[in-house]
Amino acid sequence: MSEENGAATPEERMTIAAAREVKDRQVLLVGVGPPNAAANLARRLHAPDAVLIYESGAIEAKPARLPLSIGDDDLAETAAELVSVPEMFNYWVGAGRIDVGFLGAAQLDRHANINTTVIGSYEHPKVRLPGAGGAPEIAANSREVIILLRQSKRSFVDKLDFTTSIGYGDGAGARERLGFRGAGPTVVITDLGVLRPGADGELELVAIHPGVEVEQVRDATGWPLRVRDDLQTTEPPSERELETLREMRAAVRSAA
Repeated sequence: MSEENGAATPEERMTIAAAREVKDRQVLLVGVGPPNAAANLARRLHAPDAVLIYESGAIEAKPARLPLSIGDDDLAETAAELVSVPEMFNYWVGAGRIDVGFLGAAQLDRHANINTTVIGSYEHPKVRLPGAGGAPEIAANSREVIILLRQSKRSFVDKLDFTTSIGYGDGAGARERLGFRGAGPTVVITDLGVLRPGADGELELVAIHPGVEVEQVRDATGWPLRVRDDLQTTEPPSERELETLREMRAAVRSAA
């Protein structure tokens, strides 16, 4: 089935599940890709007063269309204020004013630590990735963090090739020992399901998307995956959610 008239794609399910995590009036630090789509979808559907902040320094942006990047001119035109990147990180992120930080990852481990730096050794990497950007500060200081990525054994690994951003370190108490302000990743949303940290900081599968089997998720995870006893199935995307998301993306394709 085609996207236009068919069921939700795996990325659409992931984006919509992330949008549902957003509450009205929360302050969101938004990146590119699925996090950008999720935050803007939430603002259009159920969180009209969510405050969108972009790393480029756009504060309380109200983009009319899905921004192409964090430097999109629509963000500058609709923002309540534009600040420098150092000011944004010092007075917004560092001061703990972000309710939800959205992050992606190339690799994620069982304690929600993130690698966005290299694949392979740092000195002789197989792939040099975009790097940290503001992710370490976002992971440390946001009141909560939502992580989005596709799930496979290449991305869900037993040991990171490089630790760019700390989730729960080596387990319970690690964030407190490091003096981090925020609670850490509260949810990891993938194209297969939803994971949340247990009491010791290890991620546990709490929900699968419709049509996904638990063994698929286990097979796409590089460590023995914990599964909650009360495993849920996520609510399928509604017609309104899908239509709104697809309209947003169609507008981007038209503008590109």
